[in-house]
Amino acid sequence: MDKPYPHLPVLYQEILTALQPHSPGRYVDCTLGAGGHAQRILEASAPDGELLGIDLDPEAIEIASRRLAAFGQRATIVRASYTSLKIELHRLGWNQVQGVVLDLGVSSMQFDRPERGFSFREDAPLDMRFDTANGESAAYLVNTLGEKKLADILWRHGEERLSRRIARAILRNRPITTTRELAELVRREYGGKVSRIHPATRTFQALRIAVNRELDALEDVLPQAIEALVPHGRLAVIAFHSLEDRIVKQFFHRESQDCICPPEQPVCTCKHRASIQVITKHPITTSESELEINERARSAKLRVAEKL
Repeated sequence: MDKPYPHLPVLYQEILTALQPHSPGRYVDCTLGAGGHAQRILEASAPDGELLGIDLDPEAIEIASRRLAAFGQRATIVRASYTSLKIELHRLGWNQVQGVVLDLGVSSMQFDRPERGFSFREDAPLDMRFDTANGESAAYLVNTLGEKKLADILWRHGEERLSRRIARAILRNRPITTTRELAELVRREYGGKVSRIHPATRTFQALRIAVNRELDALEDVLPQAIEALVPHGRLAVIAFHSLEDRIVKQFFHRESQDCICPPEQPVCTCKHRASIQVITKHPITTSESELEINERARSAKLRVAEKL
């Protein structure tokens, strides 16, 4: 079980502390990836703990299946979107679970495979799909959307300050089919200025989020995860950029309140009741020791909530 795998699980010790896995608990890893978090949850919940792992990426499914094979029937792996969490639990006959984990964003193995088109470090087809068999690629969006829609994607999903300028440049230079073509185009629009962060980073983030509908999916799965938990069960979410983290933070805040009426309203009419208690007043970030072995974890933020 200690053989190297292409993705280091971020904040794995903090995840174990948050979920407190035990036997015979049931757990869900909604973003299975290479199975790093799942492996540690199964180890901590031995001998009878069970885990459902969900992922869209066929390569991730293959790697995680090998990694978790030693756990036998304690591990169930399905290729699906985590937005179908409720459906997958029903198929398994699981009414409720003790813990759910979401490790959002792109895994190291996806970044490290040039042909997946997530990174501009090497030239590759402009794809960016988590599910390589379905959906529209980044190249499709770049080469078919109008200027306004492209600019909106770059601004809303990447907070790119040159969104309109880059969108206009994309239209002038179509067709754009590779990662390097797009990255160089964005670099030119920035005037070739050298920076620690590549100027195309926000553009690539924005397109990836749009291609995979990541923010919509996150808003969809959070209430499903809370509904799936037993009382005192826990949801742990790792976000890697401010857009994701803001959604999680706002959801946790809203669902931990008994009333969500406007502050100026004298009488409560919403009838909303708190369903969770927020465990992390402030997000947990990676330690210096973890960053020494996994630099990509620098932006990770973990938030944890417990069902009432």
